[in-house]
Amino acid sequence: MKNKKTLVIFSLIFLILFGSACTVNDSTVGNATSDPSNPTEQDQAAHSDDSQKPADAIQIKDSGLKGVVDGLPVPSLEGKTIGISVIGTQDNNDRQAFQGQIDRVKELGGTPIAVDGERNDQKTIADIENLITQKPDAIIKYLGDTKVFTNVLKKVKDAKIPLFTIDHPSEYSNTNHMSDNYYMGEALARQLFEDIGGEGKVAVFNGFYGVQACRIRYDLLKYVAQDYPKVQFIEPELQDVIPGTIEDARKKIQDLLLKYPQKGDLRAVWACWDIPGIGAAQAIDAAGRKDIKVYGADGEPAALDLVADPSSSFTAIAAQEPYKVGQAAVDTAARFLAGQAVPKTVYLDAFIVTKENVAEARKKLEPK
Repeated sequence: MKNKKTLVIFSLIFLILFGSACTVNDSTVGNATSDPSNPTEQDQAAHSDDSQKPADAIQIKDSGLKGVVDGLPVPSLEGKTIGISVIGTQDNNDRQAFQGQIDRVKELGGTPIAVDGERNDQKTIADIENLITQKPDAIIKYLGDTKVFTNVLKKVKDAKIPLFTIDHPSEYSNTNHMSDNYYMGEALARQLFEDIGGEGKVAVFNGFYGVQACRIRYDLLKYVAQDYPKVQFIEPELQDVIPGTIEDARKKIQDLLLKYPQKGDLRAVWACWDIPGIGAAQAIDAAGRKDIKVYGADGEPAALDLVADPSSSFTAIAAQEPYKVGQAAVDTAARFLAGQAVPKTVYLDAFIVTKENVAEARKKLEPK
């Protein structure tokens, strides 16, 4: 009997304690529901994943477009402004790269702030300084002598504005974009040396070695020449100029033809871009010198016209797609601003245009 009483007492105590615990738990749940400012540990755990995500990562919006180089998704630039600085728009290559950037920013939903340096370094520097004051989300710089623009590009970096470049290597640039100038220089050199049978004198225009594209193409010309010991480069080298490039090149080649009047004295003329090549071809064709060939690079429409002319001395061009290069730079900027990793350099394919394939190449290189 005594044992039964003891069991009953313990049972009552247990029921009282259990009921109290349930009341406390109910009260806690009720307070959490009615007071959002007092979250429970469960609530905090439920939201912990979001709180640990970077704000930029959460806000990434897909533009619906694919990268022009890799075909991968490109984030939207909605609400972003992109400064675009071009060294000049006097030739087709520059115009196409410039327009490619402007169009791509708009396609991605952003706002471009575009400035044209008009082939004036000081104006271009002033343009970039003005862009800095407008505090865009990023700046894209196209072409120019690397040393000339070092100080102003440092100002961009100091202003904490992401910088991207085209054919302009810089320690302050997150990514530089370029057609594969290594291939362009090497392939054009091989085309030239093989066309002249691996021997003879070659005149070279070398006025802009400080510009990355010209430097690479020139260096590859000389590198490939090591395997053609019978090729001789005429000294001093010719210096192409801006502005008045075509007329200046025509005059310099006219003078050179007087110095080398005999057939076979001069076998070819090389330039790192098409514009001086146009002037050179005009002088050679006017003189009736069928023994001299001209080589250039980029894909300027007027140069392609000459390559397409069977009677012209303009023989081959290392061509690129400048509009696509401009688009690629904007794609990279959009990815960077969305917090994605970007490469140090983006390369785009290039190709050789000759009299045999010029018709097909012109369709690919039609201005946008």
